[in-house]
Amino acid sequence: MTDDPGPSAATHPPSAGPGGTPRPWVAPTAAGAVHATVQLPGSKSMTARALVLSALAAGPSRIERPLRARDTTLMAAALRALGTTVDTGADESWVVEPGPLRGPARIDVGLAGTVMRFAPPVAALADGTVTFDGDPHARNRPLRPIVAALRALGVDLDASPTGGLPLAIRGRGLVDGGEAVIDASASSQFVSGLLLSAPRFGKGLVLRHAGPPVPSAPHLRMTTHMLRAAGAAVDDTVPDVWVVEPGPLHGRDWVIEPDLSGAAPFFAAAMVTGGAVTLAGWPRESWQPVGRLTELLTALGAEVGHDADGLTVRGTGTLRGITADLSEVSELTPVIAALAALADGRSELRGVAHIRGHETDRIAALARELAKVGAGIVEYPDGLEITPGPLRAAVFETYADHRMAHAAAVVGLAVEGVHLSDVACTSKTLPEFPELWAGLVARS
Repeated sequence: MTDDPGPSAATHPPSAGPGGTPRPWVAPTAAGAVHATVQLPGSKSMTARALVLSALAAGPSRIERPLRARDTTLMAAALRALGTTVDTGADESWVVEPGPLRGPARIDVGLAGTVMRFAPPVAALADGTVTFDGDPHARNRPLRPIVAALRALGVDLDASPTGGLPLAIRGRGLVDGGEAVIDASASSQFVSGLLLSAPRFGKGLVLRHAGPPVPSAPHLRMTTHMLRAAGAAVDDTVPDVWVVEPGPLHGRDWVIEPDLSGAAPFFAAAMVTGGAVTLAGWPRESWQPVGRLTELLTALGAEVGHDADGLTVRGTGTLRGITADLSEVSELTPVIAALAALADGRSELRGVAHIRGHETDRIAALARELAKVGAGIVEYPDGLEITPGPLRAAVFETYADHRMAHAAAVVGLAVEGVHLSDVACTSKTLPEFPELWAGLVARS
């Protein structure tokens, strides 16, 4: 590894965000092996949960090393609209001062699943009417289970005929709580969104899932770990049942880990080029699914290590095809699919039917765009079969989806002439991505 600390997300200006002027971009092609240490901002998932728990706490909280990106600033704005003071003026730490929750308020969820699923239960605790809407595609993202559960818990609300956005909640300052049954097979965020506010419900919450398996189990574990860290009593010992006792949440200091999903394309750069990339600041113990990531990258041909310098992925000069169930780490699907298109054999990626309801239908989008660059694709309801072929230049549509942009950038490392239709969509979670990526590849 080089002694140069390499690219840092804090040193580059942000690109335009979704809804702004599209930013076409040519993915840079690597001339050789990438060797770098990257410093990335905090986990989106942890930042969003810390913001909500801090807003519902009995005292102030500080969030150290949060992610500053479109999704998290929308979450902060939503909580401000409800009466919470959220000081995001400093990059390294944000301060949250709880206040009485009240309406009227209007909340823009953008295209953020965390905002559209975590904020409505908070709004149900407010006194007054709170309305929700977002980007056009946000109206297509699943929300019905949250709406149905809140109604079952006695919340007065109006939703669109599809059960989603636009949404209006007429809060009365409290939620009785009790028992609710939902089908969370489309997103673990349905469970997390209800659990995060449940300690403030009068009777707490007994939440039961009925349906196909809930995806992204590590995100559910993150939710229950963070609830307990804030002082909540949570019992998740019975499969598909979560019991949250009513009680106060404590203000505290939250230290946010680097974003593991956001690091995936940078690790992929080491694998594609036969180099090594270290994610600096990785903790000894993590609330993110680093074990599953390690298994997948190792199966694909990487070497993964963790020491005092951080989490390091080394390419071995070979990318192998894999058969994998990605249901626990579905956010990694676009980058894993891009690596599969560059591998030495066929891959089958399954278990991710729910990502059809993400920022775009990611399965269909990946099938179209990877086929454009020359991969053989078979599309399944819950995933893809990918057969590498001679790859070629193409315009890779990004569908206002940051993960699609990451996939295109990974393919572009090895294929000249991969043009992204709009790289500005990466502002959703890492506004500095284009400059950070270009700096990384320039080091090859």
